[in-house]
Amino acid sequence: MSFGGKRRGLTLCALALLLLAAACSAKSDGGQTATSGPPGTNAAATPNTPVSASDATVRTGPNQDGVQHLKFTFGPIAIKPGQNNITISDGQVDKPKVDGYIVGIHPNLYRDDGSVPPVDIIHLHHGVWLNLAAKDPTSPRLPERFFASGEEKTSMYLPTGYGYPYKATDPWIINYMLHNLLSTPDSVSIVYDLDFVPADAPAAKTMKAARPIWMDVQNGSTYPVFDVIKGSGQNGLYTYPTDATDPYKGRQPKNEWTVDRDSVIVGTAGHLHPGGLRTDLYVTRDGATASSDAAAAVKGSTAHLFESTATYYEPAGAVSWDVAMSVTGDDYRVSVKKGDVLSTTATYDSKRASWYESMGIMVTWFADADVAAGEGVDPFQARVDKPGQLTHGHLAENDNHGGNDAAGKFVDMTKLPNGAVGDTVTIADFAYAPGDMSGIYTDVPTVKAGQSLKFLNKDAPLDNGIWHTITACKEPCDKATGVAYPLADADVQFDSGELGVAGPPTAGRVDWSIPTDLPSGTYTYFCRIHPSMRGAFRVDGQ
Repeated sequence: MSFGGKRRGLTLCALALLLLAAACSAKSDGGQTATSGPPGTNAAATPNTPVSASDATVRTGPNQDGVQHLKFTFGPIAIKPGQNNITISDGQVDKPKVDGYIVGIHPNLYRDDGSVPPVDIIHLHHGVWLNLAAKDPTSPRLPERFFASGEEKTSMYLPTGYGYPYKATDPWIINYMLHNLLSTPDSVSIVYDLDFVPADAPAAKTMKAARPIWMDVQNGSTYPVFDVIKGSGQNGLYTYPTDATDPYKGRQPKNEWTVDRDSVIVGTAGHLHPGGLRTDLYVTRDGATASSDAAAAVKGSTAHLFESTATYYEPAGAVSWDVAMSVTGDDYRVSVKKGDVLSTTATYDSKRASWYESMGIMVTWFADADVAAGEGVDPFQARVDKPGQLTHGHLAENDNHGGNDAAGKFVDMTKLPNGAVGDTVTIADFAYAPGDMSGIYTDVPTVKAGQSLKFLNKDAPLDNGIWHTITACKEPCDKATGVAYPLADADVQFDSGELGVAGPPTAGRVDWSIPTDLPSGTYTYFCRIHPSMRGAFRVDGQ
């Protein structure tokens, strides 16, 4: 049995948006190297070197006695042209009918004909599963966030002998954001396979309960995102929040959580957007000192627990959703004590492009433990941050990389003469007027240096709204659209945000004006939400 989804009010959107997401930006060359540490440190221990895609180990679920492999569907969901809305499921979410333990979750998106849609056409920007019967440990105003996925499609695996306790009476909801990159409607379903051990199975009698701990660099924010601007950070790398200026406005850091009881961490994985290179998990323990065996992963009283590395299959590097994140192995057991402070950071490549509405999340699984009796490995006594494993290889839905010849679909606007314009470019019917790159204009809208040029999104009031951006791309920005093209890679950066007034992810306005200090030149841009939309304007200093 399955149910479609309706949009609810902003209160519920705020409730779960802290979860996961995947955005429609793109990113840069593949990423090695030095890392910045958690807030309060200048640097962390040197991370493990990321494995190449060809050498990566792909993890599969443990072969546990009594495991059932169940498939559930939420949908079909009618997708409107160009939509990028945040929605909360309405009605009962499909789930197991008996009590038991969830030991694995594997998400995907399917069209009504059973095919997986190409990522450059429609994708699951984010999906977050919440259990309304429990409070979230790291953000108690929310229900318990126990699983999330974006277009990187990371699976959740718990180690053999551990499971997430499940009651058939637990009410679930899904917070999801389906992103249609085209101006045509579609219909899809969110499908999630569960590895499940029923409560009456013999294996359930020895199962240890695991609980999800949601770590997020913007935990508790209505829309937990941050921007990475080209050239920011250090040596082409930008780590949030370390490289940000006052990221939490003088308040308690959102990327930290104080451990509430002695526990063993049994697994974690990171979530990033294109351009992301890794997330890192740390623990700080007052007065702790490192043994010689752990010293390489400890700085002061902070130990590095795990680096979830982004492995890109994308030929152009770290610029698309053609990526897999590394997860901890089946034998990962790290002890933490009540009062320890857990923290996470997210590192992006800032050399090649800007990445707007970026995320850095690590869902971390805890089990109660007798740490005093030696359960788990003390990260201050032995190094625990070993390389992880991937949950999948290259996915066929990421095959259209883009960046090749567009076969005349776009015009090189840098070669066109100056044109006349009042003071406004209208965005309607998925086109910029004037200045659209589709070939309908024979000149470029031009303003004098210091003059304002306003963009007005007239698609925004339609139904649930169609959000558009004006995002700088490197001229002439006229290659074929794909998962890796275009990029926000212009030498002079600007971005309007998502023009709309419907709450997250919109900017709260339908218009945007260009910076008035732009130097003379032709500026090409695209819509991050619908990247086949391209345009240009010119600043004339004469």
